[in-house]
Amino acid sequence: MPLEKKNFASPDEVRPMAGKGQIEIVKLGDGVVGKATFEPGWRWSTHVKPIAGTESCQATHLGYVISGHQKVALDNGSELELGPGDVFAIPPGHDGWVVGDEPLVMVDFAGMEHFAK
Repeated sequence: MPLEKKNFASPDEVRPMAGKGQIEIVKLGDGVVGKATFEPGWRWSTHVKPIAGTESCQATHLGYVISGHQKVALDNGSELELGPGDVFAIPPGHDGWVVGDEPLVMVDFAGMEHFAK
């Protein structure tokens, strides 16, 4: 992998979330990092499920919450709420949605290569 840097001010790709935010993608070497901004009212099962074609999100996520709050519910019924400063690992088989009136902004180091594509 070469020495390289990129900035989310000039992402390689931007994926809109049906008026409820966007995902900015930067590609470094073999890796993909995504910065997601989800507006209040965003929910994976509403805004991404039709694109993914699966009953729940099948991506593995490893990331960091910058601002806002998100609730995550696994297919097995386990739930977790994420907030500013949280570092998270989410396995495949989940739904997620923004909690409250503030947009969720997070960086994902593992699961954005094919997310909402």
